[in-house]
Amino acid sequence: MEQRKPPATEEGWYVLHDCRSIDWDAWREAPQRVRDRALSEGIDFLSAYEAIEDAEEGQTAVYTVMGHKADLMILHLRPTMGDLDAAERHFEQTEFAAFTEQEFSYVSVTEASGYTEKSREYFDGEVDDDSGLAQYIQARLHPGVPDEEFVCFYPMSKRRQPDQNWYDTSFEERAAHIKRHGEIGRSHGSNVNQMICGSIGFDDWEWGITLWSEEMTAIKELLTEMRFDPSTSQFAEFGPFYVGRKFAPGDLPAVLAGQRVPTDQDAVPDAHTETDAHAGHDHGSSVHADDGATGDTEGHSGAHPGSASEGDHPHGEAADDADHPTSEHGGDEEDSDTSGGRPDVSGDYELVDDAVQRLGRLGLSEGETYDAGDFALIFHSSADAEALVDDVEDLAESFDHYDRHVTTTVRAQSGQTFVVSIWTAEEAAETAAGFLSDLDGIEQQFGGQLGEGEDDEDSRTAASSESIRTQLAAEGVYAGQPHGEDVYALVVYSEADPEELAAEVADLRDAFDRYDTHVRTSVYRSEDAETAAVASLWDTEDAAGTASEYLTDLPDVVRRQGESDGFGTMGMFYTVKPEYRTEFVEKFDTVGGLLAEMDGHRETSLLANHDDENDMFIASQWDSKEDAMAFFRSEEFSETVDWGRDVLADRPRHVFLA
Repeated sequence: MEQRKPPATEEGWYVLHDCRSIDWDAWREAPQRVRDRALSEGIDFLSAYEAIEDAEEGQTAVYTVMGHKADLMILHLRPTMGDLDAAERHFEQTEFAAFTEQEFSYVSVTEASGYTEKSREYFDGEVDDDSGLAQYIQARLHPGVPDEEFVCFYPMSKRRQPDQNWYDTSFEERAAHIKRHGEIGRSHGSNVNQMICGSIGFDDWEWGITLWSEEMTAIKELLTEMRFDPSTSQFAEFGPFYVGRKFAPGDLPAVLAGQRVPTDQDAVPDAHTETDAHAGHDHGSSVHADDGATGDTEGHSGAHPGSASEGDHPHGEAADDADHPTSEHGGDEEDSDTSGGRPDVSGDYELVDDAVQRLGRLGLSEGETYDAGDFALIFHSSADAEALVDDVEDLAESFDHYDRHVTTTVRAQSGQTFVVSIWTAEEAAETAAGFLSDLDGIEQQFGGQLGEGEDDEDSRTAASSESIRTQLAAEGVYAGQPHGEDVYALVVYSEADPEELAAEVADLRDAFDRYDTHVRTSVYRSEDAETAAVASLWDTEDAAGTASEYLTDLPDVVRRQGESDGFGTMGMFYTVKPEYRTEFVEKFDTVGGLLAEMDGHRETSLLANHDDENDMFIASQWDSKEDAMAFFRSEEFSETVDWGRDVLADRPRHVFLA
């Protein structure tokens, strides 16, 4: 039997298509600070690899994936296999990877092969390196990822059946197929860019095909025409197809939030967002929409030529180990049945009254390092101070994104190592504590106020809110922190027609949903009340403040929660199991009778979501915070909470408005 000789080939960059699914249940259940940290590390990873900080050359791009096969596809092109190996393992070290599963991957290498006389001249060394042909082949071997919106990737092989074996055909027959097939590819070159990669010996299939276009129908038209070409109809076998849209790394939070990407930040002027994801580490600060990820996808130079290189693949045609520095302070994993482990990054520390003196002993003083009223974290570590410097500097660089960060540094005294982090507000320091506690050797953890700051209304309100949450937590009541994050709530009351109001709020909600700081906005109404409540929850105070301007523009608004004297509470997220709805309403009537007899109680209303009658909202008004706290400490309230565990589909949260 004649031994057939394969065509000459030349290889270029190695390629990894990494297709990931998101564990959406784990993502929804994770505390906000864990999600913020995961997004931060995900953005850092993608941005650094897109910028080629891990290798001398190559490219990286990230895409959404539509359908059930995956949610994301990360495409790496690198000079060596070692670069790909490091990239894949480096991603697994990020917090974001804990929420993903690798559904599919494909390893290949860009290639050009010689079927035409001209290409054989190139492989035989008869063509100058600066010739057009040589430059063309080099462009095929070292491609750029184009800026086109859509991507289509699939693997394929040449058929090897008794009567249809590509490898048993003569060189001349294969060359004729390749030539004709290439002409089809060139005819679509103005609309579709292609990258052809060989994977014989690398993966289960023989070639990986990546197509890009501004219109998916252009890809469809190309592939439809090629289906009727004999080289495909007789000899092609195809694997799964992955179709997606390109997005910039900074749009990762929007992707996870279910928003359209690239993000459109023109709607709702001046609304605040945290598209940067780092902003989520400080719930008191926010990033203006104009400072977030833009809608422009950041492409790289070197758009892929329209015609494909020649070779044994469906679009073949004739040719005329570094580590990226990022945050790696992973917390301890919680026990979970879900596939994406979620570390607990909460940072517990002991409050002390002598924080000023402790900092003084470390050479940090008021006026030089911090201002009166700031809040300090002082963590002891058994690790050598020099060994912590790099990690702490990385954290400090991340913390500097937020205006509430003052300084974070390592200090050594009497053979002991201290990590000090100073913030303008304790609520910002609380989140930072979660990251600091992950540093090597952390043992004792202390935090304390640094003197008395300005006694302005904002600081008193923030202190009051934190005090309420702390007190309720001591009583076993979950107060104002859905899924672990601080939530800023707004409620306005309107006398407008319920249907008209619901339509107005639906339009406003669509605009709010463009921003990562938006939690939810809904209309609630009681059957016997003349007014409806519009409740809007946000992750940051600034975003909530901006949103309030739009809420007060709703029709027939008569008042806002908190405008009257006294103390208001809102019970949110009472999602009742449908079969228990009647029983829940009856239970509320019973509790209402109890409330009416309590000192300081003014009124309590039960309202149902206009769009979901099983989503309940309870609003109460009290003479004072102390009166409200007395109810939450009561045995009757504890019994009601225990009863609710059986009838509620979600855990209720309480938001307090002074």
